[in-house]
Amino acid sequence: MKAVATAGAVAGGLPGPGVAGVRLALLAVPPAADAAAMIDQMRELEDAKSALAAKQARIEVAFDLARRREQAAVGVPADELGAGVAAEIALARRESPARGGRLLGLAKALVTEMPRTLAALESGQLNEWRATLMVKETACLSAEDRCAVDEELAADTGTFDGAGDRAIISAVRAAACRRDPRSVAKRAAHAVTDRTVSLRPAPDTMTYLTALLPVAQGVAA
Repeated sequence: MKAVATAGAVAGGLPGPGVAGVRLALLAVPPAADAAAMIDQMRELEDAKSALAAKQARIEVAFDLARRREQAAVGVPADELGAGVAAEIALARRESPARGGRLLGLAKALVTEMPRTLAALESGQLNEWRATLMVKETACLSAEDRCAVDEELAADTGTFDGAGDRAIISAVRAAACRRDPRSVAKRAAHAVTDRTVSLRPAPDTMTYLTALLPVAQGVAA
């Protein structure tokens, strides 16, 4: 991974080659000579993926601010500022417009309200999915309470080293409940209204029948 470390700098302290250059440097890294070193490479690449996700989050928030300034400068009403930003992000990331909105929401939560979770993502202590879980499980809280949960759990200190998705969700939910049990209970009650049954086509003249149900009804089914 030495090529990755040196990709961002050149002789004389001049700016590095940018994102495209870093990508090419990564592609140029050959597989290690032995199995143990290959495991190290995979881990380092996984950490790099997390760092890239954190960088994307920061850029998305900066892009949103830039677009809002541009729109305000040409007289766009205050309640319409930011229109189209999520769609542009979705296009850049090859995602659907709806997914673009969720990605922007995730980025804003990490950058503005959950700095320690973002730091854990940058360092590779959390991957993007687990950072998403932490944001999702605190979505019912106020910005102040979400910041407090972020500080309490302090993912950037290695709190979740070795923990799986369920353990992380449980810890975040418990911390959220300690901060604002009423909002957590309200969220759980509201979740029942989202119950649904869906049918999707599958290969070989088959279908996927999926149900989102309260736990008691799901067990009964």
